[in-house]
Amino acid sequence: MKNIGIWMDKEKAYVITVNENGEEMTTITSNIENFRIHGGSGTRLKGGPQDVVHDSKYLEREKRQFKAYFSEIVPFLNDANNIAIFGPAEAGEKFKKELELNYKSIAQNVEGVFKADSMTENQTRALIRDHFKNTKEQIV
Repeated sequence: MKNIGIWMDKEKAYVITVNENGEEMTTITSNIENFRIHGGSGTRLKGGPQDVVHDSKYLEREKRQFKAYFSEIVPFLNDANNIAIFGPAEAGEKFKKELELNYKSIAQNVEGVFKADSMTENQTRALIRDHFKNTKEQIV
């Protein structure tokens, strides 16, 4: 049985495979830019010229970058029996939605998305190892 836990945020993902032989960790970094949308007036005078901010352009670019990031993670999940997704923000939820839309065979193996703060690599390994150990104990 092959269990895979993923801890992810916008910057990186730790893909940890847990099986009978132990565990193996792979780090995948994203190329998602931090968008800082600047706008407002170009002058201090009331009613002066305004900068036009095109939020949709930035959001669309971010969406494409998330899609590319997720497509780098998916090959690690092809032969997983159970998948658990952890993370501090909305990246895990977005990843689950991407799996449900475009990778249905993988999405059916997702146990859930769980909130977990930023951690060191060793803490992440322990979290995922304990998650699958506890899940196995509940089944037996």
